[in-house]
Amino acid sequence: MYQLAPNIELLFTEAGDYHDRVRAAAAAGFTAVEMWGPTGVDAPATPKDLPALKAALEETGTQLTAQLAEPRTQFMIPPWDHSEFFRKLDEGVKIAHLLGTPRIVVGSGTGFGGWKRQVQLDKLIEIYRTAISQIAGSDVTLVLEPVNVRVDHPGSLLDRTSEAAYVARGVDSPFFGVLYDIYHSAVEGEDMATELANAGDLVKYVQLADTPGRGEPGSGSLDWAATLRILRASGYDGPIGLEYYPTQASEASAALIHELAVSA
Repeated sequence: MYQLAPNIELLFTEAGDYHDRVRAAAAAGFTAVEMWGPTGVDAPATPKDLPALKAALEETGTQLTAQLAEPRTQFMIPPWDHSEFFRKLDEGVKIAHLLGTPRIVVGSGTGFGGWKRQVQLDKLIEIYRTAISQIAGSDVTLVLEPVNVRVDHPGSLLDRTSEAAYVARGVDSPFFGVLYDIYHSAVEGEDMATELANAGDLVKYVQLADTPGRGEPGSGSLDWAATLRILRASGYDGPIGLEYYPTQASEASAALIHELAVSA
């Protein structure tokens, strides 16, 4: 069975603050959660109460599977200065250690205006080689997320799973991989089986939502039994982040995917 990690930015919000959302997720039978940025540099704008969050995770035995890098990785050239990203990366790793988080999610930003795409991808490799060198020995893995540009992230550079895999191969580290988001991939019209076969063991984290609408499984048109069979056949057996906008109460919205994950 896959370990499911509700995103506490979007799910169990009715419980109150983030630490109470962890408790609500645990009460609903989940052993893991994920979140966005921890300090309020990006969305959400309010910093999290990290000691309270840590206490809730430890009290419930819940794993925090992923957090976002802050500031968001909006790499653009010019300027050449990415020092704020690298400076905050160290802080992010410290928070990951505090909360027991094994992964930090990173992205591409909008790219480098006027440059050929291949040059931009190679520049991402250079940036993330530097990042991996900086956090060497931390045991924290950076996962690079391609996002759809058709609906949610117009203007983003990295919108193709194959190109995220190209960057990951170039970085060439066991602590760098691809975040495969089933929703983003589907919106871009990718063939899931093909993309997963190409990426292979570079896929180090998975997220999901249905499409259209980015709601919970069952709210859109994806065949979730088939989707999870494809994921299982690819060899991925890690956690799955539930990063969707629920159309009903959090516990009810997660019921179908919980049921499917048991047999996947």
